[in-house]
Amino acid sequence: MKKFSKIIYNIFIVCLAMIAILLVVSVLPITRLFGGQAGNFKILTVLSGSMEPEIHTGSIVAIKSAMEYKIGDIITFGKISKTQTPTTHRIFEIKDNNGQKIYITKGDANNSPDMQEVLGSEIAGKVIFTAPYVGYAVDFAKKPFGFMLIIVIPAAAIIFDEVRKIKAEVVRLREKNHEL
Repeated sequence: MKKFSKIIYNIFIVCLAMIAILLVVSVLPITRLFGGQAGNFKILTVLSGSMEPEIHTGSIVAIKSAMEYKIGDIITFGKISKTQTPTTHRIFEIKDNNGQKIYITKGDANNSPDMQEVLGSEIAGKVIFTAPYVGYAVDFAKKPFGFMLIIVIPAAAIIFDEVRKIKAEVVRLREKNHEL
């Protein structure tokens, strides 16, 4: 039973650490070397079901800017701020307007393409990775109560574990002293 509880404890700590890392990555863009090009990775949460079944509501998407986008690519476009939510849809069509590319997008679950045309300058990046339902945990962690839980629960678990170890050591030392 002790071994089982230790496994559960370790899984819990790893999950909390992953959520904390995703929280930090979702707030700060991370620059990495990828394919010989430097670029910003951003982690965003999908808030609607317009891309289902490819990308579920509550998923996180990792996006990275690209030099070129083609039909079928899933892109995120629009402003990314606390008050404005970007859109993640698939490129449905590409038009040429005097040498400037204009992208027509469509959500996989939508019946028709989006009315809004997207300029290349409005594209935040191409989706390179998705993780279903993880966004719910990341969004919860961004709230004050969720952030507090990410700090308080692991701290309490560590303190409880250390108190248990100290208590066991005290019992062991008392038994040793009684033997002498």
